Amino acid sequence: LMVERSVYRGQVLSFGLTDAMYGPSTGGIAFLPRPEVGAGDVVLPDGALARLERHVAGTARHRETLRAAGQHLKRGLLLYGPPGTGKTHTVRYLLGRLPGVTSVVLAGNALGLVAEATQLAQALQPAIVVMEDVDLIAEHRELHLGPQPLLFTLLDAMDGLSSDADVAFVLTTNRADLLESALSQRPGRIDLAAEIPLPDAAARRRLLELYARGLPVSSQALDAAAQRSEGVTASFFKELTRRTVLLAAEADQPVDDARLAAALDEMLADG
Repeated sequence: LMVERSVYRGQVLSFGLTDAMYGPSTGGIAFLPRPEVGAGDVVLPDGALARLERHVAGTARHRETLRAAGQHLKRGLLLYGPPGTGKTHTVRYLLGRLPGVTSVVLAGNALGLVAEATQLAQALQPAIVVMEDVDLIAEHRELHLGPQPLLFTLLDAMDGLSSDADVAFVLTTNRADLLESALSQRPGRIDLAAEIPLPDAAARRRLLELYARGLPVSSQALDAAAQRSEGVTASFFKELTRRTVLLAAEADQPVDDARLAAALDEMLADG
C-alpha cells in the first residue's frame, strides 16, 4: 500500500538536477512539471519521432499484449548527436507522452545515483529513467587505466531489472563514439540508438517557422535564412529569433525581414 500510494508515483522527478530544460531544482529529490511539447514542436528526420515514440510510449501502451506474448518490456533508447540538435527537447516530448508514468531525470553529478533511480523506477513502474550526457560515466573502458565504478553500476542497474519490468532507460550523449560498447551495442541494454542530426535545409526551414511564430517576417526571408545557415543546430534558430527581436528593440523599430537578416549576419560572423 505504501508503494501503491507513494507521493512519487506518476511524477517527474529529478535527483539533484538544475536544468532549465526540465525545470529548476535545488538538490535532493525535486518534483518537476511534466513537459508539454507537441509533435509539431519537434523537428526530426521523417519517421524518426514516430519510431522513438513507439519504442518508449508504444511499449507502455501495449504492455499487456506484449506480456501475453512473452515479450520483454524493459527497454533502452540512446539519443546521440551534436550539442544543440534537440536531444533533450525530444526527451521532453517523450515524457509528455507518458502521463502517469513515474519519470526520474539524472544529469551531471546525479548520474552517480543511477542505482537509486533504478530501484525507485522498479518499485513505481511503469517508469522511465532519463540520463543526460551518459558518456560522463559510461566511456569505453579502454579509455581508462583504472576501474570505472559508475559504468559498472549503470550496467548492473540495467541488467538487474526483470525482463517484464515496465521500465525504460532513455540516455543522451554528444559523443556516442566514446561510449562503452557493452552499453551502446548491447540489445537488452540499448535496444534502439537514434541519431539526432544537424538539420538539413528542409528541417532548418521548419525550425525557423517554428521559432519565428508570431514575428512579422516573410516566408521569403525564412527561406533565405534556411539556405544560408547550413551546419547550424536547432538551438541556433531559437537564439536567432531572440536576437532578431533584440536588434529591433535596440533600434526602436519593428521586427522585419531586414532585422532577421542582420541577426543572421551577426551570428554567422560570430562563428
